[in-house]
Amino acid sequence: MRVKRRLLLPWVTAVLLVAGQTPAKAEDVYAGAEDHYAGSQIAKVEGVDAAPAVVYGTDDQQLGHDVSGHQGPVDWPGAARSGAKFVYVKATEGTGFVNPQFAQQYNGSYDAGLIRGAYHFARPDISDGAAQARYFLAHGGGWSADGKTLPGALDAEYNPYGETCYGKDAAGMVAWIRDFSETYRAATGRFPTIYTSTSWWKRCTANNGGFGNNPLWIARYNTYIGELPAGWGVHTIWQFADRGTLPGDQNWFNGSADRLLALALG
Repeated sequence: MRVKRRLLLPWVTAVLLVAGQTPAKAEDVYAGAEDHYAGSQIAKVEGVDAAPAVVYGTDDQQLGHDVSGHQGPVDWPGAARSGAKFVYVKATEGTGFVNPQFAQQYNGSYDAGLIRGAYHFARPDISDGAAQARYFLAHGGGWSADGKTLPGALDAEYNPYGETCYGKDAAGMVAWIRDFSETYRAATGRFPTIYTSTSWWKRCTANNGGFGNNPLWIARYNTYIGELPAGWGVHTIWQFADRGTLPGDQNWFNGSADRLLALALG
């Protein structure tokens, strides 16, 4: 009697090899991924210290936001009317999940006149950094010098599936992030933006100071930013609230409209 063999997708096999576990169903590897957005785990672990006030852009700060499949289809003309100048849109997670709302959100924001970029939710427990950078690039994470596209961003935060640092020590996490960053840079010519919180960065990279060339997108839900991770003397974007006048999380770009354009142009 012939025995039928069950084929495993490559990214599932990678998970099993890394974790040393019994084969899991593919859908379990990304259970809840649609609700994993930039800051979703930071808000759970670090808390939200202040409710956001109604805010408006100024000459030295540009108001923006970030969205994911969690928000569903976004009213982009409405976001533009409410003052949004830029947005980051979740594109991918790991090497097996794509935001089902990505096309509506990424293209719709562009059509509404926003400067937009894509971000990747890091899963260092799934595969190496280079593989995830390539997956991100293949599913909307690229960059072009059109003045409307921000460099792709790497969302490095608390693990929603288990151990905080995805089972890696500080050296391993630093190597993983560098692998992602260098692969992305080799393909696009741009250093990817790094999204994180100071607390997570200290815990999972031992506050490594070697990523100062990457724009910093810092999460801190309060009326002040506080301490930055080592290696950065200034932030590029501050995610200051998990809700507000715009869909999704609320962000300030640290600079004038001309500086925002310069970041997009590279």
